[in-house]
Amino acid sequence: MNKPEITFDDFNKVDIRIGTIVEIVDFPKAKKPAYQLTIDFGDLGIKKSSAQITQLYAKEDLLHKQILAIVNFKDKQIANFISECLVLGVENDQKEIVLLQASKPVIKNGEQVS
Repeated sequence: MNKPEITFDDFNKVDIRIGTIVEIVDFPKAKKPAYQLTIDFGDLGIKKSSAQITQLYAKEDLLHKQILAIVNFKDKQIANFISECLVLGVENDQKEIVLLQASKPVIKNGEQVS
């Protein structure tokens, strides 16, 4: 299903940034298996996110991994946790979430996708 066509101005409203995961904890109160991530976005600060990525990623593999996230969504409460950004991923053919990330390391956290 295709989504409606948007303008470049619409796209510019979405703030996608690179950040580094600095802490990962299990999220047992989530409806589906998930982690609580703490992500460093440089000058933008530290943000938290819930991510259903436990099938493909062990916590030790996520620490210090750079990821892409939308940082200008309104906060969303998930169980007893406030998610402050949306980590980006895509579902594979086994219905597992694969994280989107830069193909090479980005030196400065918080750099904006353009």
